[in-house]
Amino acid sequence: MAYSYTERKRIRKSFGSRDSVLEVPYLLQMQKDAYTAFLQADVAPKKRTIDGLQAAFNSAFPIVSHNGFVEMKFVEYNLAKPAFDVRECQTRGLTFASAVRAKVQLIIYDRESSTAQSKVVKEVKEQEVYMGEVPLMTDKGSFIINGTERVIVSQLHRSPGVFFEHDKGKTHSSGKLLFSARIIPYRGSWLDFEFDPKDLLYFRVDRRRKMPVSILLKAIGMTPETILATFFVNDNFRLMDSGAQMEFVADRLKGEVARFDITDKSGKVVVAKDKRITARHTRELEQSGTKFVSVPEDFLLGRVLAKNIVDPDTGEIIAKANEELTEALLKKLRSAGVHDVQCIYTNELDQGAYISQTLRTDETVDEFAARVAIYRMMRPGEPPTEDAVQALFQRLFYNADTYDLSRVGRMKFNAKIGREGATGPMVLSNEDILAVVKILVDLRNGRGEVDDIDHLGNRRVRCVGELAENQYRTGLARIEKAVKERLGQAEQEPLMPHDLINSKPISAALKEFFGASQLSQFMDQTNPLAEITHKRRVSALGPGGLTRERAGFEVRDVHVTHYGRVCPIETPEGP
Repeated sequence: MAYSYTERKRIRKSFGSRDSVLEVPYLLQMQKDAYTAFLQADVAPKKRTIDGLQAAFNSAFPIVSHNGFVEMKFVEYNLAKPAFDVRECQTRGLTFASAVRAKVQLIIYDRESSTAQSKVVKEVKEQEVYMGEVPLMTDKGSFIINGTERVIVSQLHRSPGVFFEHDKGKTHSSGKLLFSARIIPYRGSWLDFEFDPKDLLYFRVDRRRKMPVSILLKAIGMTPETILATFFVNDNFRLMDSGAQMEFVADRLKGEVARFDITDKSGKVVVAKDKRITARHTRELEQSGTKFVSVPEDFLLGRVLAKNIVDPDTGEIIAKANEELTEALLKKLRSAGVHDVQCIYTNELDQGAYISQTLRTDETVDEFAARVAIYRMMRPGEPPTEDAVQALFQRLFYNADTYDLSRVGRMKFNAKIGREGATGPMVLSNEDILAVVKILVDLRNGRGEVDDIDHLGNRRVRCVGELAENQYRTGLARIEKAVKERLGQAEQEPLMPHDLINSKPISAALKEFFGASQLSQFMDQTNPLAEITHKRRVSALGPGGLTRERAGFEVRDVHVTHYGRVCPIETPEGP
């Protein structure tokens, strides 16, 4: 840190027994760096990174008219020099701010000579447009709003990513643990998965009506066969005239109670009926070279088919995947000449039939029917046309304009599902959804751990720059709507960009945030240390955070991860 002439001459005596090893860091660095990155005022327009104001403009532009023949593009933005300095603003009761001017191009395409593939430019109008005033940070890390010195407190919120938890046995009277998972993006629709007391797995979008998870799996292009193949391993049976031969897999038999006498190849009884199968028994069977175990007919009844069974002669489907074997069905299979049957392997301990049972409650037949069901849940009462159904589904999780996991969210997501690398697309993929469902089923089967939502590793800090960017985006989104409606007129009338853009929504959003938000607080000026503590404070309140009424005991409580990181006295609530 640069010292002035007098500071260099001032004698500072240390009475400590040891010299200080570390210099005290600049305590306002975080606030100042965050706002500098938001404005990027001293960076040349071409060298700016996609952060802060630049990211906000990139998200709103280009704006295209409904007919597609008029387009408004963003080129760059500049920040004007503030009209008054900090002292002047305080005495006059003004806001210390800088005007944002954006250079935009209005491009009009020629209707006659343009085709669907290539558009011919008819006219380009470029102009600098006023885009509201952004308050500037003083050297001390505060803001001057209407003459008063204010501080924007950083917000502690739930980090984007995926979280697994259970209800601690509070929902159901039996005290059964109901597991759930939630994919939280930085911006976009929340996706929840949850088990009900009957062990059926459901999903819901934005806390709407719950639907069986198999509908979502079908909507991403899976069939009942592929769903069962993804979540289960198979037991292979070879049908005999009576009973069947089951492929011998040692790990699946270990610990089970034998429902019939198990014999080896020579016919010697290795495990008697109603005895528990131990590791010694399976070792004995392996050593005798047993490949198949003879099972009686009633052992097959109630088993669930893993694949569709097709008649070898006619090619018609005799039995569908996920259908239970009955006496009548077994008779039908034998008469059709079917010998090999694959059933899903389940047990009571660590391989539940949850997905199979959920699939049975679902009445949709294919991918499109599943997407229609999701459309009806999201837009009740609207007729589901094919285009509207596909567009809505794409917009929910696969469109970068409406869904954004953020870099932090993607990193945490990849770490949680055990994927290599910290980067990836900011939208969800089918593999992401499938991985989350798999982990949730594993949790229900007793494998893995749930997350602690109060752990600081599952939270992140939104600094002042990020909070201001979100407000600027809100204002730009309102402008985008208004401009889109008026762009069509620019073909007939000689309109310039400034005729179409009205900066009032941006000014209103920023004014409301800096002047009246819960996170914008009058600076504590009791002493210099109080000022610094105020600027370094974190609050869980504010837009997108908790409300005072809703915040329970757990959120306010001191967590073990606060130790050495967050002050346990000042931080949880904020003034």
